Amino acid sequence: MKYNKPMFTMTSVAMLISSVLYSTSSLAAEGAIKHSPGASITTYDESAFGADPTYTDKPYSAEAQIEIYGGKSAVQTPRPLVELGRDIYGAGQFNESSYVFGALNPTDQQFLVYGDWQTAVGYNDNGAVRQGVVTTRLRLDIDYKITSTERIHAFVNPLQKANKITRCTFADSKNVANDDKAGTCNLDFDLDLDALYFEGDIGAMISGATGEYSGKDIPFAVGFMPILFQNGIWVDDNFHGAAVTIPSLNSKDLDISNMDITLFTGWEEVNTGLADGKLSANIAGITTFIESNGGYWELGYGYTWGENDELDDQEYHNVTAAFSKRYGGWLSNTVRVIYNFGQNRNDNQDQTADGFLLLVENSFITSKPSTLIPYFNAFAGFDKPQPLAKGNGGVLLNTGINFETDNQTGFPKLDDTANDTWGGALGVEYLFGLDQQIVIEAATVQIRGDNTKRNIKGDQYALGIRYQKPLDKSWIFRADAMVGFLDNSKLAGNADKDLSGIRAEIRKKF
Repeated sequence: MKYNKPMFTMTSVAMLISSVLYSTSSLAAEGAIKHSPGASITTYDESAFGADPTYTDKPYSAEAQIEIYGGKSAVQTPRPLVELGRDIYGAGQFNESSYVFGALNPTDQQFLVYGDWQTAVGYNDNGAVRQGVVTTRLRLDIDYKITSTERIHAFVNPLQKANKITRCTFADSKNVANDDKAGTCNLDFDLDLDALYFEGDIGAMISGATGEYSGKDIPFAVGFMPILFQNGIWVDDNFHGAAVTIPSLNSKDLDISNMDITLFTGWEEVNTGLADGKLSANIAGITTFIESNGGYWELGYGYTWGENDELDDQEYHNVTAAFSKRYGGWLSNTVRVIYNFGQNRNDNQDQTADGFLLLVENSFITSKPSTLIPYFNAFAGFDKPQPLAKGNGGVLLNTGINFETDNQTGFPKLDDTANDTWGGALGVEYLFGLDQQIVIEAATVQIRGDNTKRNIKGDQYALGIRYQKPLDKSWIFRADAMVGFLDNSKLAGNADKDLSGIRAEIRKKF
């Protein structure tokens, strides 16, 4: 059987093109082109369109292409101490994933050991002890990534045991313990894990198991883990616990563009405001982050209770709220409050958590908004305000550099409890060309009321300075100095001593 091939003449092609163009122009003229109700056909200037450029007279040059971007080259990056499986900074095409947990939850296994090695020297007088010491510590994060959302993470600090860090003392006062006398060295070796937890996403795990997209993200974590809320002011601790988050919520009617809600609990190694501080306390709470009102809100509620009879009378409620916003192109402001209530001690004993804290944080926007940042932070504390859980420093830790210690050389600080005190920090941070940093600050803590059981006896003042500079992509140098003046004019008998400290450190990141 013979098939006839279709034949197209130039005339038929021309007629087809003419017909299409006529139909299109007719539809446009009649407004019949289909489009969404929010769109409209617009006019345009044909002269704005031209032919594509030609480069036949400009042969390709790799060097010239690099010069377009200022002659930049590959960035030197620190590498992990151990790096198995998929590279953390890999180039080229990835290897195909495994689908052992389902086609919708592919496995890209990666095992990393990374962290930093920090060595510091300091000569510090915290009012009770004057000491010169050289310390070193190694902080290692051990990370086993299973899928893009599931991993097992551990942390170990092998050169630190409890609060003791491997050190050598070269100067001391009479109040130093025998094992810290001048000329002594101590190796505090400890391989106990300071964190071990699993985190993942329930939505991704369901998708992998069922082969169907769940449509929801539900991240969670469980184990011995770090938790931080409100930049560490309300919660900054490592404890045995669990947390789950419902992310990416929104409401047009409530002017909420994004909202996350997190439920959490802790049952061991929790540092709290109870009498023994930790180990015998439990916490449970809820916190949320809300983008609304031209800024963002952070709200939280926590409940603390003891797990033995001695702490039954110390249970209490802890609520917090914070709002952050930029005003008028010149001020970035955050207002925070923490309120503790509901503790009812037996036999009229003193409450350990019964206070209110108002903390106002301000940074000012200058003509160099990324590098020159003046700031002023102020606080007022009533009774004994407590963070919900905090294993490092007091509730005023982030108020200024004069409220921070280094947890290494014994660097002194102002009182950071806000126990019937008020005050603040005024300073300036300058980042030069984003290659180094200097911070200069003046701070004070003023006593209020006639509380004889207050954490400090009189007013405190301090001047502090910090400088740090990256030496390359993995080495960092930092130095701190401060002097503190304690007002003892209102005291009778023993007086607090003034403070002073100077320290320098070098840190290797890997």
